[in-house]
Amino acid sequence: MCNDSDDLTTTEAGAAQSSGQSSGPVQPIDTRELFGPRREITIEHEGVQYRLRITRRNKLILQK
Repeated sequence: MCNDSDDLTTTEAGAAQSSGQSSGPVQPIDTRELFGPRREITIEHEGVQYRLRITRRNKLILQK
C-alpha cells in the first residue's frame, strides 16, 4: 500500500487519522490485494477481531 503523503512518518499519519484529520483522498484497495486466493480474512481493530468475507454472490460481509 502506498501513502499519499510520503513525508509523514507512520506515527504522524496514524495520529492524523485518529484526530480526524485526513491526509488526502482515500485510495481504494483492490480486494484481490487484501484477500489473495482466500475468500475470508481476519482484521484486528483495537483488540477486536473481525471477519471480512466474500460471499457466493461476490458481496462483502464484515462480522464481529
